[in-house]
Amino acid sequence: MNARIFTRALLYALALLGAALAAVYYTLPVNRVNMRSRLVMLGDLDNNGKWDQADQALLDSVLADPWTRPAETVYKADVNRNGLLDEEDVYLLYDLYMTGDPYKAREYFSGAGRPFPYPREFFRYVPDTEYLQRPVLAVHNPVLAASPLKFLAEARVKKAFGYRERLLREIYDEGVRFSLAYARRAPGLLPREKEYAGLKLKRCAALWRAGGYYELLLELMALTEDAETLTMKGQPEFVAQSLYLRDHLRGLLDSGLYKAYAAGRAPASEVFKEIEKHLAQDMGIKADLASMAPPRNFLELKNYADRARWQYYKSASTRGDFRKLLLFAQYDRRYLRAAARTTRRLEDTPLENHNLPMVLLFREALRIQGGDKLAAVGLLDEAVRVPFAWVKSIPRDKLPASVALENFLLPGNKEDGSDKSRHWNVFGGVSLYKSPEESLKLALAREVKDFRENPSPQAMTEFIRDTMANLNGIYYVVSLKPDLKEN
Repeated sequence: MNARIFTRALLYALALLGAALAAVYYTLPVNRVNMRSRLVMLGDLDNNGKWDQADQALLDSVLADPWTRPAETVYKADVNRNGLLDEEDVYLLYDLYMTGDPYKAREYFSGAGRPFPYPREFFRYVPDTEYLQRPVLAVHNPVLAASPLKFLAEARVKKAFGYRERLLREIYDEGVRFSLAYARRAPGLLPREKEYAGLKLKRCAALWRAGGYYELLLELMALTEDAETLTMKGQPEFVAQSLYLRDHLRGLLDSGLYKAYAAGRAPASEVFKEIEKHLAQDMGIKADLASMAPPRNFLELKNYADRARWQYYKSASTRGDFRKLLLFAQYDRRYLRAAARTTRRLEDTPLENHNLPMVLLFREALRIQGGDKLAAVGLLDEAVRVPFAWVKSIPRDKLPASVALENFLLPGNKEDGSDKSRHWNVFGGVSLYKSPEESLKLALAREVKDFRENPSPQAMTEFIRDTMANLNGIYYVVSLKPDLKEN
């Protein structure tokens, strides 16, 4: 009897406890959004929790060369939040630094009839999922006097509005960035580097005269990346020659021989002979493409060891690494400009739209992985295959012809998808595990194997284009030096 009473009392108690817990759950405030943020104090460039003369000195150095400072430091200098580092930011911050007190500074501005941000506007909560975009430089920079880009001063003040104005501002920003990098590198440039830079600079001047602002912006970005990260000093001769082979292959696709082959008036063997000629002259590789052996000997244990290392670096990429890379690809202004230049189907035969975005992605992956190239290749190898299901859910007839269906954020046109991105990264990576020469030979063997399975002009075109992507990857993965900017 006592046991029955005890059981009943226990059940009543549990029911009452459940009701109390339910009442608490449904009536008390709860945290329903798990958002992690950090408080950012705009204008506090040295992170000491106050506005003072030390911040002003740091602001001066930021204005002189914003790209040698962390993105967050430059972001905090844009106090009027218009995406620019402009004159208004400068005089607002100078007055703030004089008083150290936003209330006093605002009182002074209000007394003079000029607007000044409320003190709370100098504080922002920045979620961990927000990408901090570097503001576009809009103030005068002393490097203009010695810049090889003579149109920069005009670009800064040229009157425009809307899209055209944004392009002009970004051209000025990128041009100053290149000019500063070029000034650092100019005394030590090799003759071939000077010649290459000179040709690019002439192209930039011609694009400015013609009003080709988007193409000019991308040319400047490519020049900046070269100046900040590439040098031929210490570069293997095989790698230095690889871009000559790429350009010869690009010329082959536009040649009379190739047009005759595509029309059925010349055999594939003639195209192979032309490729073999360039391989021998440019790279010192003697090859008989028609009889080339299969690409991989699975009886060699070393192939499995290399694959295990590759898989290790792919698997070692964390969720945080992927998040940083995807935030970059989704929001970084320069990357989006580079990846946006696409063309209609089958109109990017020379892969002109592809290399610069991959260089930017690889450089960001290197930054995320602390300069470890093997880890950067592994991160990109996994990221290139991230499926963006929301793009695939859009009916194909609703997508423009130039959108890459497989990976919307990756470079390349609709017919390429992630294919050329993987070629660039994989054979660039093989250069690190084996050697650039072995990587190219393996790539050629794989492309020949694919061609044999479906011999046609379309397959030959992809053979050549894939090889061009492979050569770009080999060159940039081996040559890119992320610390060159700081040296």
